[in-house]
Formats: sequence, structure tokens, C-alpha cells
Amino acid sequence: MPTRGRQSPDVLFAVKRKTVPYAFVLDALEGLLPVTRPFFGCLAVYVGPRIVLILREKSGGTGDDGVWLATTEAHHESLRREFPNMRSIGLFGRDVTHWQLLPADAPDFEESALRACELIVAGDPRIGKVPKPRRAKTTNRAKR
Repeated sequence: MPTRGRQSPDVLFAVKRKTVPYAFVLDALEGLLPVTRPFFGCLAVYVGPRIVLILREKSGGTGDDGVWLATTEAHHESLRREFPNMRSIGLFGRDVTHWQLLPADAPDFEESALRACELIVAGDPRIGKVPKPRRAKTTNRAKR
């Protein structure tokens, strides 16, 4: 008989997972064995050591929902020919950002997202970056 104030031990280990936004993107990359990691409320997609995409779908959004492409400014022009609705991410507050957005509200969103996946599968060097190494966390003991 359960007692008041006690929860089942199973409750302690229950993890509520969010729904994967734009799951069709991961399906299209399945052959590359993508790895996903939470990234500031979004979902980062890695293929090998390279981050290739971020999937963002938030309620009350800022207009930056969709598929974010990891690229560099040098590739913007050529990618814009492939993706006419691609733009910089407004959330970052700069005119031009390295990350580029395929906006979810664009009429060609799914087609563009799948085309980006095709480019990633083909090894297109314009999409994907190897992230800088993370700095080791310091503890109070290490500071002494």
C-alpha cells in the first residue's frame, strides 16, 4: 500500500522525451547514422565529427523555426541558388550569420530540407562544421 508523499521508484527514472522536430530529416540521413544532441532547446544533428544541422521548432517562435544549416559565409551564395528561401538566423541579431535557416513557414520547406539531406549524404563540403573542442570544466579544487 503506497504511503503519502512517497512515489514509486520507477517515477524517479522516468525521462520525458520531446518529440523530434522534423523527424523526416533524420529519416533521410539514416544511412549516415546521425547522432542527435540537445542544443539550447533545439536538436543538433551530427554526422561523424561534424555538426550538420540544427532542428528548431518552438511554440511562440521568433520566426527562426526550421532546419538550420551549419555552413560558412563563403558558401552562402552557392547555397542560396539551391535554396532560394534560405536566410540568416534572426535570433542571433546580426545581418549575416554562418548558420543559415531553411524556414519552416516557407512553401518549399520540406523539399528544401530533403534537398539539404541529399547534399549531406553526397558529402557536400558546404554543409557541416567540426565544432571547436570544448573547454574542460574547472572545479573549485582545480582553481586552488
